[in-house]
Amino acid sequence: MRTVIIDGQGGKMGKMLVEQLKKSLPSLELIAIGTNSIATAAMMKAGADHGATGENPAVVVSSDADIIIGPIGIVIADSMLGEVTPVMAKAIGQSKAEKILIPVNKCNNHVVGSRDLPLSEHIKLAVELVESIINEM
Repeated sequence: MRTVIIDGQGGKMGKMLVEQLKKSLPSLELIAIGTNSIATAAMMKAGADHGATGENPAVVVSSDADIIIGPIGIVIADSMLGEVTPVMAKAIGQSKAEKILIPVNKCNNHVVGSRDLPLSEHIKLAVELVESIINEM
């Protein structure tokens, strides 16, 4: 099960996802893709099995991932202060992987109907969804 976590900025969300997924599903292979080296380093430090940084790794791993997890901005070109390139957003959006997108209502992108929860609660819900997807496969 190729599970990819994509994050940017300081990698806080990605770090939390890696920690919680490793705790809940220790044998799950986690691939950390950072839009910058700081985000990648944070996810690797948290226990990701593999890591890479930038546009090309995001495109390559999206093509054969089973699950992709990250902030909603990973499918919106030029989001995350420009860290998500149009090529990345397209590759992630077109991937056949199950996508778990965490609502982060910033950078002029708002998800109507999403609950205003602390990041830790969104992470908990994302981990529960990963568990559900894996159990159904």
